[in-house]
Amino acid sequence: MRAVICTKYGGPEVLQLKEVDKPVPKDNEVLIKNYFTTVHVGDVRMRKFDVPRAQWLLARLIIGIRKPKKVALGMELSGVVEAVGKDVTLYKKGDPVMAGSFWTASSYAEYVCMPEDGAIAIKPSNMTFEEAAAGATTGGVTALYILKQANIKPGQKILINGASGSIGTYAVQLCKSFGAEVTGVCSTTNLEMVKSLGADKVIDYKKENFWEGSETYDVIFDAVDRLEKSQAKRALKKTGIYLNSDKNSGGSSTDHIPPLVKEMKELIEAGSIKAVIDKHFPLEQIVEAHRYVETGRKKGHVVITVTQEE
Repeated sequence: MRAVICTKYGGPEVLQLKEVDKPVPKDNEVLIKNYFTTVHVGDVRMRKFDVPRAQWLLARLIIGIRKPKKVALGMELSGVVEAVGKDVTLYKKGDPVMAGSFWTASSYAEYVCMPEDGAIAIKPSNMTFEEAAAGATTGGVTALYILKQANIKPGQKILINGASGSIGTYAVQLCKSFGAEVTGVCSTTNLEMVKSLGADKVIDYKKENFWEGSETYDVIFDAVDRLEKSQAKRALKKTGIYLNSDKNSGGSSTDHIPPLVKEMKELIEAGSIKAVIDKHFPLEQIVEAHRYVETGRKKGHVVITVTQEE
């Protein structure tokens, strides 16, 4: 099968499209024929080994000291179950699924094995395969997990910094589904898109620093990990809560993820959540796709076509 591999840290050019052995599912795994994946910011950071200094040692142990432990990248996918291990009971051949592989990154490949109790769910009936690959199991689940820590109530005022990104686009919609009043912070070119997701107000960060205004918020969620905590505190109410996409995400453990994938599926099927897709690339153009994501200009998700839908 075809797969994109990464055998050393570096720029997009270290990614190579190769022929590799097709994986065989273990007793508790499903084998997925992969239709779509994405270029996640996490994929870019793993390729470059771009991690905060405080997490450097742990990340080296998990990802690889001198080179990546796993040569396949990719955190999101959608496709059809091709085969199942003998102990699998939740899925059967032919099931349409979406999944997040997270630290076991491997979705830049035509076939992917996933444990049946992992971050996997039947594809929402009102989503295409392309949409299902675009962050519901990663950005959407991450936003849901973090926002649950604030126990958001109807009528509360929420500000989302980085509202046009892979986590932020889901965070805006989730907060609206909770009944909150949402302010989204993004660049000029993304203001209308963030409004279309339901944001009550938008702030162009290139023209205005929200923490210098008079407005205060019950929750401030930095969905791109670019705010100083001191800046956020200036715009928080006395009882307000500050959330950060890096510090509140649950770290390297993904134990909290599988149950939230099912919850995201229900929200999507209820019509509360949709995917935002910026650009499309074929697997052969994975290097170009990584270069685009590295510009920092993407809104929502960059989708990669791995194989054609049947």
